[in-house]
Amino acid sequence: MPELQGHCAWIQRLQASALRRRLELFPAVALLGPRQVGKTSLALQIGRELPSLYLDLEATADRARLAEPALFLERHAERLVILDEVQRLPELFADLRGLIDAGRRQGRAKGRFLLLGSASAVSSTHLRAHETEADLVC
Repeated sequence: MPELQGHCAWIQRLQASALRRRLELFPAVALLGPRQVGKTSLALQIGRELPSLYLDLEATADRARLAEPALFLERHAERLVILDEVQRLPELFADLRGLIDAGRRQGRAKGRFLLLGSASAVSSTHLRAHETEADLVC
């Protein structure tokens, strides 16, 4: 069993490294997969390494903070904003697109948003339809 634990830790380090690299290249990165596979744990690990804000969109209070998403997220433009369960607010993708475009014009072209969600609920087609240039990790 210790061999399996070591193997899992190795895979987690590889995933964290891949996620960091993508955040250095893209304004938005989507980490998609089935429930309970470690997406949130991985995102929180990355979030501890740099200025970040975590919002769980299954939580009513966090969804309420996004009543005016563009205004709220623009106030946190210098931080990585981690949006967990992003499929709960599909209308958010249009605002993200606008923020990403505005950020590029202001020189903030990478590492702004980390989107977490269920692979079945957030399709790559939906992400691409909103042109967030999200890089799909899982």
